[in-house]
Amino acid sequence: MLEHPEARQSALSPASALPLLIGGDWVPAASGRSFATLDPSTREVIALVAHGGPEDIDRAVAAARSAFEGPWSRFKPAQRQDLLLKLADLVERDFETLAMLDSRDMGAPITRTRGGRERVRNLLRWYAARATSIHGQTIATSTPGEYTTYTVKEPVGVVGAIIPWNNPIASTCGKLGAALATGCTIVLKPSEESPLSALHLARLCLEAGVPPGVVNVVPGFGHDAGQALAGHMDVDKLAFTGSHLTGQKIVQASAGNLKRLSLELGGKSPDIVFADADLDEAVPGAAMAVFMNSGQICAAGTRLFVEDAIYDDFVARVADYARTLRVGPSLDTATQIGPLVSSAQLARVQGYLDAGRSEGARLIAGGEQDTRGALAQGWFVPPTVFADVSDDMRIAQEEIFGPVISAIRFRDIDEVIARANRTQFGLASGIWTRDVRKAHHVANRLRAGTVWINCYNVADPSMPFGGYKMSGYGRERGEQHLEEHLQVKSVWLRTG
Repeated sequence: MLEHPEARQSALSPASALPLLIGGDWVPAASGRSFATLDPSTREVIALVAHGGPEDIDRAVAAARSAFEGPWSRFKPAQRQDLLLKLADLVERDFETLAMLDSRDMGAPITRTRGGRERVRNLLRWYAARATSIHGQTIATSTPGEYTTYTVKEPVGVVGAIIPWNNPIASTCGKLGAALATGCTIVLKPSEESPLSALHLARLCLEAGVPPGVVNVVPGFGHDAGQALAGHMDVDKLAFTGSHLTGQKIVQASAGNLKRLSLELGGKSPDIVFADADLDEAVPGAAMAVFMNSGQICAAGTRLFVEDAIYDDFVARVADYARTLRVGPSLDTATQIGPLVSSAQLARVQGYLDAGRSEGARLIAGGEQDTRGALAQGWFVPPTVFADVSDDMRIAQEEIFGPVISAIRFRDIDEVIARANRTQFGLASGIWTRDVRKAHHVANRLRAGTVWINCYNVADPSMPFGGYKMSGYGRERGEQHLEEHLQVKSVWLRTG
């Protein structure tokens, strides 16, 4: 493969660049430009991808609108269900390819991406099941006999979806599944860091028989394609997963037509370990709550609160566990911790490692870029543990998005609840205890969209996921996700 600079530079698009999907056709970018997507384990070019921009977004939204008002509007719920079931079968057939694409494109260990097969398959089939169960209500008003009144649920229309780079297959399937189940059409903008699996999924949509224009995929950058999609006057809803800073810009851009928004943003989640916890479970649980996917998970439990009586022993055990994890290239089946996604992400994480040391945190594991042997060609940071962290340190307040734990000491239950909630985020949280009353008490008082008790990062299509405060609003997955894509119409029929 060709060597390429670390920056994803845009260039005139050769015929080999992977095209955009707009209106059922594979087309080059209107600008004629492309960008490189790189393997973060080696910095090598994997592929060139057409660089979508505002003109391409305009074309994709027009195609989505035409499909929504045309043939797609005549599809019955059972037909939408059939399409989703066919897509689920095709995703399962091609899952090895999809897993390989994500591992090469964004650096997740191949064992992790392969392990997502059942989750993604079940996600699409869950949405398929819901396609035939969308219904309104018959409502009794205060004037019985004079009116027959009922509600109808209708698709919101054209959905724009901006997909993150850290979990591409599941993110794309979740947004596709909700849109197709409810009868919406969609314009997907995958991240420029990891667009390959979204493009393959687009091919599978066509193979499944999804009509032209129902699904459109336009890879591009946030400042052009993303901004154009967020501000587009003919997009009825925007679903975004990413940082809270970008989320704020999307809120501003959406004001032109007051499009509906669902925002799944960042986090700085507390993971609370009480002295009565099963420590043999809590040590690997708390460690992998952060180290999985090299810490590039919005819900990562990076603020590790540990009760004073067990603090020193527990944190030392977490550090020992961190040292056992194998750092390596994403396609090596022995790898447990892969690279960070890009040179920019590496620089960001290194900045926080420097900040932790300079602010007085005690580094007890990791802390430097891993450049041993072949790892020098990629963007690797080993699992890192800081002890003696205080609440006001940057590593305890800001989202790092890397494999970095900030271990914080606490003494009593009311104190830790107050400190856990003292953040601008509210995406997720964890509790480790054998006391079920304590578990429920703390869960009820945590200001977070998800609370895991004696587990972490567990997910299911039926369980909604989203945040409080600066972690956004709206929900992914669950019945609430479908409601995000539906309008409610009230109908009055005079019968008296």
